[in-house]
Amino acid sequence: MSQRILLVEDDTRLAAMVCDYLGEAGFRLVIAADGAAATRQIGAVDFDAVILDLMLPDADGLDLCRAIRARSDVPLLMLTARGDPLDRVVGLELGADDYLPKPFEPRELLARLRAILRRRAAGAASDVLRFGRLEIDRGAREVRVDGQRRTLTGQQFTLLLALAERAGRVLSREALMDVTKGAALEDFDRSIDVQISRLRAAIEEDPKRPRRILTLRGAGYVFAKEQDR
Repeated sequence: MSQRILLVEDDTRLAAMVCDYLGEAGFRLVIAADGAAATRQIGAVDFDAVILDLMLPDADGLDLCRAIRARSDVPLLMLTARGDPLDRVVGLELGADDYLPKPFEPRELLARLRAILRRRAAGAASDVLRFGRLEIDRGAREVRVDGQRRTLTGQQFTLLLALAERAGRVLSREALMDVTKGAALEDFDRSIDVQISRLRAAIEEDPKRPRRILTLRGAGYVFAKEQDR
């Protein structure tokens, strides 16, 4: 069965071109010309991926990206004509899987779309994330270090998973709030640092000299992909 893609794009000519090109590659495209239509589609249909233009007539694409991530983990590719690289960084922090600047070649769009779909399929093949001595079992919601289970609260597990699934990517405190929504995180914004400290105590060999969850002063936190030798 062909994969269903939501294209959020208000440029009708560009949308038609993308629809034709990806259609020839075997995808089924649904087009939403604005943020309201995209929100309705996402609420009604299960998509295999979303291609999202950041400049929409009725919504900021970054706000829409945040809203999509609050309700779905669908692979998301941003299209942006904005010149500010910060928009791309913020979009990735909010959970987008990749971005493509406009103007673009349709072949590159297809390649990037296939890449994020492959990555997501590979990640879904196993419920266990492994980082050296650390294992995070998404299905069982368990964390193990050297095979020994470590006790975490539901909030702490959600936060650790959000970091680990975006390993190597800097996440601001605001971004961590966004990706952990829905986990009953009352007043969580004021306790991000406290929860990080407790996570380090649970999984780091030396919590005072963390090697897995790192602080980038003034930017946020990053989960280190490589650590163990």
